[in-house]
Amino acid sequence: MISRTSLIRATVALACVLAIGGCQSTKNLFKGKDSAKDPKPAKLVEFTPSATVSKLWSVNVGKGEQRVGARQHPAIADGHVYAAAGIGGVSAIDLKTGKVLWTYRPKERKNKKLTSFSGGPGVGSGLVVVGTLEGDVIALDQATGTEKWSGKLLNEILAAPAIGNGVVVVHSNDGKVTAFDAATGEKRWAWSSEPVPLSIRGNSTPVIGPGYVFVGTDGGKLVALSLTDGGLLWETTVADADGRSDIMRMNDSDGAPVMVGNVLYASSYKPRTIAVDAPSGQLMWVQEHGGVGGIGVGGDRAVVSDSKDIVWGMDRNSGAPMWQQNGFTLRNLSAPAVQGGYAVVGDYQGYLHWLKLADGKIAARTRLSSKSIAAQPVVSEDGVLVAQDINGDVAAFRVSP
Repeated sequence: MISRTSLIRATVALACVLAIGGCQSTKNLFKGKDSAKDPKPAKLVEFTPSATVSKLWSVNVGKGEQRVGARQHPAIADGHVYAAAGIGGVSAIDLKTGKVLWTYRPKERKNKKLTSFSGGPGVGSGLVVVGTLEGDVIALDQATGTEKWSGKLLNEILAAPAIGNGVVVVHSNDGKVTAFDAATGEKRWAWSSEPVPLSIRGNSTPVIGPGYVFVGTDGGKLVALSLTDGGLLWETTVADADGRSDIMRMNDSDGAPVMVGNVLYASSYKPRTIAVDAPSGQLMWVQEHGGVGGIGVGGDRAVVSDSKDIVWGMDRNSGAPMWQQNGFTLRNLSAPAVQGGYAVVGDYQGYLHWLKLADGKIAARTRLSSKSIAAQPVVSEDGVLVAQDINGDVAAFRVSP
């Protein structure tokens, strides 16, 4: 078995191949530069908008994640947006006005390299916690941005930490899930998934439930761990690893699971999407459509964008496919977010597309910037969507019919 550490360069290159994390064009990687047979990204078609999108504000939080490849997304809590730049700092932004309230910039190290934030911040229990490519875990005061404590792991952190029930849970790129005491930063426990020979660059953000932490693995599993001691409570397969080569066998479940009530929804690159009873791990339904970046759930729909950039709308209760949107092939879509009656995806040219949850038809389109939106947008409790591109530009939007 090849170690994960030795595969960092391979996964970076593969991330480019799969258009995850800021590599915007790979059409000439395996063919001649001028090959007429190279596939082209779908052109955006004209349509009659059925919804109106308003941009509320836009700010830049620093150098983006073009060289990080971690699908870095912001977090929303208590009327504020928290966003990390790929290289530079972490900022708190007023959700209504876009005013930057504070920015944390770590001091340069002795080797003069700046901290490389990755995966986006986690927020909760008065903390904003972010990881780095160097394995640092940094906890900031949510109100002021003052550093409260820091920890150290042995591998890259490509997913946002989860915070709750007095712990900070971090999923690092070696497959290890580590819990830190939220007050002191002391390590409480660690659990490791089985290594895989090859994987997509990225990791699942943990999701904390009552007494549980749920996380997807690079081996296509969804696991439930005890929040007390990290013991494995149950595991279920999102997608099996099948195929003749390691590339064909990749089945990462890298998107954060979504918990609605007692039901967990998870998706895999393979592709496959499942719904699971959270307390027991019992499988409720399986659908052969999925995507590595995550799943959007809202109303009676579960929505994914697959590796071919087809967006699928499925019945949330049964998994039955209700519609598919084929208008974005090779546009390197982000995972969908759900904003009211719409599913929203970003693409490699910085466009955001609003699709009707009911039938998948394109309802609206606007542009955040000219740079790729690789990370899943996030939506506040009062319906404001916030997206971040790979250049560190963050913007907020409202939509109305």
